[in-house]
Amino acid sequence: MKYRKLGLAIAFSPRLEALLHESARLKKLWQAELVLIHVGDTERDAPETLNALLVKAGLSPNEVKVRWEKGDTGRRILAVCQEEKIDLLMAGALKKENLLQYYLGTIGRKILRKADCSVLLLLQPSTHPKPYHEIVVNAEEGPYLHQTLKVACELSKIEDPRWLHVVREIKMYGLTMTSSEHCSEEEYSQLKTDLVSQEINTVQKLLDPIPHEGLKINIKILAGKSGFEVSQFAIRKQADLLIIASPARKYSILDRIFPHDQEHIFADLPCNLLIVNPGKEVKRG
Repeated sequence: MKYRKLGLAIAFSPRLEALLHESARLKKLWQAELVLIHVGDTERDAPETLNALLVKAGLSPNEVKVRWEKGDTGRRILAVCQEEKIDLLMAGALKKENLLQYYLGTIGRKILRKADCSVLLLLQPSTHPKPYHEIVVNAEEGPYLHQTLKVACELSKIEDPRWLHVVREIKMYGLTMTSSEHCSEEEYSQLKTDLVSQEINTVQKLLDPIPHEGLKINIKILAGKSGFEVSQFAIRKQADLLIIASPARKYSILDRIFPHDQEHIFADLPCNLLIVNPGKEVKRG
């Protein structure tokens, strides 16, 4: 699964230049097209200002398409993604949910929940972007798990990170159900060891059909609050990128009352976040 067409939601903010540099790197990495999406009023000299920043980022204005849009920001960004058949939408993000501004405020949450393509949130974009050295991918069960692992392996082959950490969260209720109140500490420990081994074997089987020769892969089984533990693991490993799968269904207001696993990650981003959604490819299949 390759990203052939990238979209970048832009605003004329201090981080625009850094976001363009990051986008230029990824455009060349994937040999993809790039579409910039701006929603809102603009100054008369905005196109000239943008062209100058594109040149500084190593991009020719002729090789980048710009969509100047008006209307509801979230709706227009999503509409442009569908119209342009964008595979990956990129946007800048700040770490804390309550600090997210502009595209990554309530607008950003709308994009995350309703986009029919993959989304990449860039936490600390730089004018001197670097490859991702530590990549963490969540191997949680879901309809897009295979595509998510495939993206992680394909990206790792290009980026050549020190480690690709494949993380799976153990279901503690499974351990509880297989043990009883009469289970000894030693027996409980053995049950836990067996369950961890089963999960490692499951991950290895998931990776078997995906080309990953030459990659340094670390399979890690975690236990605890789902979503939260993956985020904390990414922080401990000083990950440059966390890759997770998008759920098949759309988010609803109930996810704020009874949070989906990913809401824990969205609320406090540990690093750059790639949310894999095969979207159009799955529907065509």
